[in-house]
Amino acid sequence: KTIMGMAAEAQYHVLAVDDSLLDRKLIERLLKTSSYHVTAVDSGSKALEFLGLLEDEHNDALAPSDVDVNLIITDYCMPGMTGYDLLRKIKESKSLKDIPVVIMSSENIPSRINRCLEEGAEEFFLKPVQLSDVNKLKPHLLKGREKESEPSINKRKGMEECHSHDKTRTKYDGLEVV
Repeated sequence: KTIMGMAAEAQYHVLAVDDSLLDRKLIERLLKTSSYHVTAVDSGSKALEFLGLLEDEHNDALAPSDVDVNLIITDYCMPGMTGYDLLRKIKESKSLKDIPVVIMSSENIPSRINRCLEEGAEEFFLKPVQLSDVNKLKPHLLKGREKESEPSINKRKGMEECHSHDKTRTKYDGLEVV
């Protein structure tokens, strides 16, 4: 398979991160059912390794731009590096900060949800993740694609709008808590 062939399919690539094999298989199946290409790893450090972001953050230029991940969905509670830590590392990286990140957790803790959304997470899903949750990913994927194709002048403006407190607040208020 050539890289060009994969691009022609225009399939979205989602990186799923969860230390639980069962939860990882479930999210993988849900994503594949929705026609996503999925790479699943069992820890935050393996996710960073896959993304090319090395543990020593001294040289951000080492992150390869050829890793084509359109979205990262990660569990919150994991040993070693939590989903929140992973989110922060991604948002601090010059090359990865535009990749949408979604956090999942089996615990409904509003302060935790709020903190993740304020730190740049697009969504916070309660486990078990449902197909209806996976359907909410599409707008974030499309937004990521738009950023890639925008001229660089508009890119900065778009990012400021995405990270404004009003948008974060709206997303939180619109969050369906079960």
